[in-house]
Amino acid sequence: MTIYWVLIVLVIGQRLLELLIARRNEAWMKGQGALEFGEDHYKWIVLMHGSFFVFLSTEVYYRGSELAKWWLLVGSLFLLVQLMRGWILYSLGPYWNTKILVLPGSRMVKKGPYRWVKHPNYWVVTLELALLPMIFGAYLTAVIFTILNGILLLLIRIPAEEQALSMLSE
Repeated sequence: MTIYWVLIVLVIGQRLLELLIARRNEAWMKGQGALEFGEDHYKWIVLMHGSFFVFLSTEVYYRGSELAKWWLLVGSLFLLVQLMRGWILYSLGPYWNTKILVLPGSRMVKKGPYRWVKHPNYWVVTLELALLPMIFGAYLTAVIFTILNGILLLLIRIPAEEQALSMLSE
């Protein structure tokens, strides 16, 4: 159980740090005149991400905390995804946020992974929700939250973000 809790504390700590960065970026962007979109669904995303850790911890507790047979492969992929997350935050700089904030008249970020892929952060989140539970064989959590995340992203979040981004000048 120790390895599990060390990893979870690290991941939750990373998320809390990211929320601090997001709040700082939000204050800066709103100070520049940014508009917020998607407020109505943001609470559901926050609820899903918080529930993920509760559900994961419950499944790992009841199933036992042993590492999956292929934990090294899955764990390595998870670490690569964390590097991608860092690259995304660095590439977006003060524009990175957990909310949909748009600064009218600004240009779309086209550096880092954004040169090749639209919404790479959502790919990262999807991979994290699948890979982290699989390190400990928590396949139910991996499946349920990957599906929930997909529904929130594909049906709600990405269309809302695309509509908001249409306000940007290219």
